[in-house]
Amino acid sequence: MNYEQLLIELISNDNRYFVMTAENRAAMRGITNQIKNNFIDTGITEQTMIGMAAGLALRGRVPIVHALATFLTMRAFEFIRTDVGIPNLPVKIMGSVAGFLSEANGPTHQAIEDVSIMRGIPNMNVFCPADLQDFNLGIKKVLQHDNPFYIRYLNLPNVVEHSEFEIGKAEVFGNGKDIAILVYGMLFTQAFKVKEILEKKGYSVRLLNLRTLKPIDETEILKTVNECKLIVTIEDHFITGGLYSILAELLLRNKKTTEVLPIALMNKWFKPALLNDVLEYEGFTANKLAIKIENYFEEKNF
Repeated sequence: MNYEQLLIELISNDNRYFVMTAENRAAMRGITNQIKNNFIDTGITEQTMIGMAAGLALRGRVPIVHALATFLTMRAFEFIRTDVGIPNLPVKIMGSVAGFLSEANGPTHQAIEDVSIMRGIPNMNVFCPADLQDFNLGIKKVLQHDNPFYIRYLNLPNVVEHSEFEIGKAEVFGNGKDIAILVYGMLFTQAFKVKEILEKKGYSVRLLNLRTLKPIDETEILKTVNECKLIVTIEDHFITGGLYSILAELLLRNKKTTEVLPIALMNKWFKPALLNDVLEYEGFTANKLAIKIENYFEEKNF
């Protein structure tokens, strides 16, 4: 079942669901006529859309709002924080072309602070699927959750069959003890290939797909920290406030320390280009990531 089919099913079975967009219909373009009584396009007005969604939620609806991730999380931030987060309303916030998926767009359209911004809002949860299959496995549970959720929407093909989805639980690949890679979102595909490259070179590698960054799977991460020599975080996000910061907070809270290699955007925007060129130029291809991780591991003489 694809996302459009899911929306039709949800609305058919429960009239509380309401689809909204700020002139960004890519994810539901083929069904707007079928759900017209439960669909609103507010135009390029992200703040207004969030305010309307909050009003609908206060009246028992479950709004699912769609817009470009950068404008949803920044332009409408105060509305999300005040109108959705504080009253803990079940508004679902679907941000498209987040992170490197913005590819050819410049800094104004690059959502690489979005995880930091959204996870900082009390009551807000964060879902960052690895690919289309991962998205499809998790999205129904996320949309049916009682609390607000920010979702990094994506529809890239999967490179591996994913396991059943559970909010707050990581998906674990392997039980390696040398290197553990923690990743979320579209860079999972590169991280999975990194695991294969490093294993062919004799390294023992574990990979955690952190499907929800809030709530995050503290139990699995702490287990991994206790069992692995090097922890690597990979993300298409600023290094501040994303997965690296989440890991640091978790370790400090649990009085733990470990060797960590963060791979993120080091306080700079990425160079606009087609996606594969972005990954190559910024050093996020599987080959470049594997080289960086192997060199760091060898330098530390574990």
